[in-house]
Amino acid sequence: MSLTPQQIQAICRLTDKVTGIQWDSSKDYLIESRIVARLAEFGCTSLDALIAKIDAGDVVAKNAFIDAVTTRETLFFRDESPYIALEHKALPEIIDAKTSSYFPKRLRLWSAAASTGQEAYSLAICLLEMLPDIWNWDVQILATDISDAALATASRGIYSDFETGRGMRPDLLNKYFQKVSNGWQVKDEVRSLVTFQKRNLLQPFDGLGPFDVLFCRYVAIYFDLPVRRELFERLSRTMTADGCLFVGASENLSDFGAKWAPQFHCRAVYYQPNKARTTFSLQPQSPAAVLAPAGPKLSAVPAPVSKMARILAPMK
Repeated sequence: MSLTPQQIQAICRLTDKVTGIQWDSSKDYLIESRIVARLAEFGCTSLDALIAKIDAGDVVAKNAFIDAVTTRETLFFRDESPYIALEHKALPEIIDAKTSSYFPKRLRLWSAAASTGQEAYSLAICLLEMLPDIWNWDVQILATDISDAALATASRGIYSDFETGRGMRPDLLNKYFQKVSNGWQVKDEVRSLVTFQKRNLLQPFDGLGPFDVLFCRYVAIYFDLPVRRELFERLSRTMTADGCLFVGASENLSDFGAKWAPQFHCRAVYYQPNKARTTFSLQPQSPAAVLAPAGPKLSAVPAPVSKMARILAPMK
């Protein structure tokens, strides 16, 4: 089928409207491979018929369209460094801040673009490795995605040798998965920590949060700048005061304002948009302050190697 410029523009507008994903005329190959080639699956004989069907409110066609246009590239412990930062820096500080709260052993995490579940299960395994007494904690991991097909795969928790080979260490695979006829299935102890739910990140987040840890990685890159800015502002309102947000390695939120100052640990970057920080004045100090005796000088101490760093190191 030869696509007209009008048809390409119409599909791009529909994709933006339904998912927030920004397509333009350069994505004509995706329109052909993901949509035109599957028109029969949508119960349509033309793009115009598909657009009309979705605009008329056909839920089945809309869900099939979402499944077709969304990208599901994901893997276990993707990029490694965010999980090391979570274990060695972010989560210990969150737990310390909770010690004087009403719920010192409550942890809430959100994998906001969970795709087929690898990220959510990586978080669960990370917590199981970090917290030996995890069953004495109140831990919940919410995993959301816009795609019904992706969520169905995630909920089954069965992955091929190829999928588990992308990021999952053999000893962790044997510890937290069981071999089944068609691959590897996540064990119940991991699965019990995760709840899967369909959510469109463009819709209100009513009833969600507050979250201590939020992973929203490699999804906002498909949105235009105003939508990205608004999305992260809304995400920040679902987080606790000390909550940490992890985004993709290619994403940078520092241009969104002072509260989005990046926090660094090793090769990882995360954000704490709700954390109150001390500001330092650049005005000249008073003579009394200048002459005040200095405190004891602290010597530099090498940072210890984290447990998660040891867990992930052989993956490299």
